[in-house]
Amino acid sequence: MQPEAVMTRPENCPALVLNADFRPLSYYPLSLWSWQDAIKAVFLDRVNIVSEYETEVHSPSFAFRLPSVVSLKNYVCPAKYPAFTRFNVFLRDQFRCQYCGIDSDLTFDHLIPRSRGGLTTWDNVVAACSPCNLKKGGKMPKAAAMFPAHKPVRPTVYQLHRNGRRFPPNYLHQSWQDYLYWDSELEP
Repeated sequence: MQPEAVMTRPENCPALVLNADFRPLSYYPLSLWSWQDAIKAVFLDRVNIVSEYETEVHSPSFAFRLPSVVSLKNYVCPAKYPAFTRFNVFLRDQFRCQYCGIDSDLTFDHLIPRSRGGLTTWDNVVAACSPCNLKKGGKMPKAAAMFPAHKPVRPTVYQLHRNGRRFPPNYLHQSWQDYLYWDSELEP
């Protein structure tokens, strides 16, 4: 928990953004808005305030408590499949090298190297640490005797959310707890 003096500064008061069904829009990164964006959405009547901080912002005519949790008034239907990005590949692979299992210095590796016609697609790319990526180089997995721990597949948004819950942020405000489900019991 942050010290109370730090929490009184508006810039330290982000709002957790929930969909209309009271589920976070995303877990990783956690769906947060700055206090300015949250207040703007309130005044544009796009969100409901679910919970508030003790911190207030003031204008000459009124004081406004900053929202700590807001829910969208209109449900946003999540895409079934996420965009192919480096970050989403790492999230799918749980931020671990698919060859040796370490969680640092990650790059991504093409199972079928691009030099051999391999494409940059969900089923041909895995997270790999730099040493493993260099070791495999432009070789096919069998020739390099390097096989990924998990077969690469196109994940659903649900699968990425599930993986994202394995990595809770360093700070969670008490008012967010009822809406977040961090699965520390999940197997890696």
